[in-house]
Amino acid sequence: MLAIDHARVRALLARERDTFDLLHPRSRALAERAGASLLGGVPMNWMGRWPGAFPLFASEARGATVTDVDGIEYADFCLGDTGAMCGHSPEPTVRAVRERLGRGVTMMLPTEDCIWVGEELARRFGLPMWQICMSATDANRFVLRIAREITGRPKILVFNWCYHGTVDETLMTSSTAGGVVARPGNVGPPGDPRLTTGVVEFNDLDALERELATGTFAAVLCEPALTNIGIVLPEAGYHEGLRALTRAHGTLLIIDETHTWCAGPGGATRLWKLEPDLFTIGKPIAGGIPAAAYGMTTDIATRAGAEIAETPEADVSGIGGTLSGNALALCAIRATLEEVLTDQAFEHMVSLATRWQVGVQSVIDAHALPWHVHRLGCRAEYWFCPPLRNGAEAAAAVDHELDSLLHLYCLNRGILMTPFHNMALMSPATTTEQVDLHRDVFAAAVDELTESVS
Repeated sequence: MLAIDHARVRALLARERDTFDLLHPRSRALAERAGASLLGGVPMNWMGRWPGAFPLFASEARGATVTDVDGIEYADFCLGDTGAMCGHSPEPTVRAVRERLGRGVTMMLPTEDCIWVGEELARRFGLPMWQICMSATDANRFVLRIAREITGRPKILVFNWCYHGTVDETLMTSSTAGGVVARPGNVGPPGDPRLTTGVVEFNDLDALERELATGTFAAVLCEPALTNIGIVLPEAGYHEGLRALTRAHGTLLIIDETHTWCAGPGGATRLWKLEPDLFTIGKPIAGGIPAAAYGMTTDIATRAGAEIAETPEADVSGIGGTLSGNALALCAIRATLEEVLTDQAFEHMVSLATRWQVGVQSVIDAHALPWHVHRLGCRAEYWFCPPLRNGAEAAAAVDHELDSLLHLYCLNRGILMTPFHNMALMSPATTTEQVDLHRDVFAAAVDELTESVS
C-alpha cells in the first residue's frame, strides 16, 4: 500500500492557503471587522473551524449550492452539518413559513399542525408519543431527565467519542487508565464526570454488560452509528445485543437519530428495526427552522406523564422552554416531512451517496492507498486508514494535516465538505454533476499527493 509523504502534504497545504487568501478578499475584510465585536470573529465558535486563515462569509444558499460574499459558488456537501440535509430553503418549507409568519409565530398554544406532526413522527419512527422542542440538545437533556425520574437511577452511559450536542453528561471520554474524564475541549465541566456518566467503546458488548451490571444507569444514550468522530458502523448483532442487555439490566435505551436520520425516511431505527424506549431527533427536521422532537413508548409515557405533563410545576420541571413547540416550528416540521424529506427524496439522496462512495473508492483503489470509505444512507466519508470499529480507534487515526489539505483543496475548487472530517451529505437538491465534481477534485488532490512517491 502506498504511504503519503507529509512533507508533500505541508507543501501543498501552504500553497492552498495562499490560494484561499487570494480568492476571498471580501471574506478576509469581514473577518477582520468581525474580530472587534465577536469572540473569534464568528457568531458561534465552530464557524471558525474551516481550513483557511479566516472563515468564509456566506451571501446566500439555495438548494445544494452556497455563494460566498466574494461571489464564488460551492457545491455544498456540508449542508449545515446536517441542519440543511433537506437543502437550503426548500420551497415547501419556505412557503409554509411565510404563510405562518403572518398568522402568529408563538402563542404558547397548540396548533392543528402539531397533531399531524405527532402522527407522522409515530409513523416514521415507530414510537407512539411525542413532544417538540428547540434543538436535539434540548431533546437529549429532556429524555435523560425522564429516564432518571422514572428509573430512580443517577447515571447515564454513552459511547466513547459520541456526539449528542452540548449535553453536559455526554461530553466525556475514557481516560488511559479506563476511567471517565471530561472530553478534550469540554469548557467548564460542571462537576465530577464519574458521578453522572459511564463511557464504553462502541461495538464492545462485554464492556457494556460490565457497566450495566452495576445497576446505576438510568439509560444508555446511543447513536445507531457514531458520526461525529467519523462514521463508525455497528458490527453484526451489536444492536440486538445492546437492546437485550439494556432490558436485562432495567436500563432504558435512548436512540439519537439527529445525524443518522441520513439512513432513510425512518432513520436507522426503522431500517435496522431498532426498539428504543426513548428517541431524539433534530437539525433538519424543520428545514432549517430551529426545532427538534423526542418520542417515547406508551409505557414510558404512562410512567412519565404524572411527573412531567400533568404536574402543576411543569414550567419549572427542567423540561420545556417558552419557544418550544411554537407554531412556526410546527408548520415548518409539517411541510418538511410532508413535502421535502419524503421516501422518494431519500431514494435520490442515497443513490447519490452511493455514487459519491464509488467514485472516491475508485480513486483510492487506483492509487493503492490504505484508505477507506464508509456510507450510511445519504452520508458518506473517507478516512486515511483502514476501517475502524470504535471511537478510540477513530480519534487516534485523525490526521489533521491531511484533513486540512483535503478540505482546503476542495474548497478552493468550489466544494464545501463538513469541516470536522471528510464527510459528505446529500440533499434532495444535490445533483450528479456535483457528486462527479467532487470525485474529479478528489482525484486531482490524490494525484498531487502521490506524484512524488509513485
